[in-house]
Amino acid sequence: MVTLIVLVGIGQLVLVAASLAIPCVLQWSAETAKLRPLTRQVFWTYAGYIWTTNLCFGLVSTLAPTWLLDRSPLAGAVASFITLYWGARLVIQFAYFDRTDVPPGMPTRLAEAALVGLFLYLTLVYGSAALFNFGGTAG
Repeated sequence: MVTLIVLVGIGQLVLVAASLAIPCVLQWSAETAKLRPLTRQVFWTYAGYIWTTNLCFGLVSTLAPTWLLDRSPLAGAVASFITLYWGARLVIQFAYFDRTDVPPGMPTRLAEAALVGLFLYLTLVYGSAALFNFGGTAG
């Protein structure tokens, strides 16, 4: 289980690094320029919070995976929170995002498939860690 947590941590750190390209790829500066200043600032604040959260999940998982597996109530709660976080992101991908504006082509389809696979993997591994912490047998 420790190895799986380290691997999901690395996956999140790769996602964090790749996420730095999203504002350029989706032309956020031009798009957010159309918004009122406060709305634009809130958007960038939320983007920063999400990026920082992903970074912290990745760092904790990569550098201190046993903290997420020590069977304490805190480890169970944190693993459960991360499970819900990534599970919600997976649902949002299909239930909320309007993908009619997505750039066409194989690279975009492959990138989306990789992201969905990563979100699913993150949800399953952290879910297993949560179960382990609450007395399950995963590990």
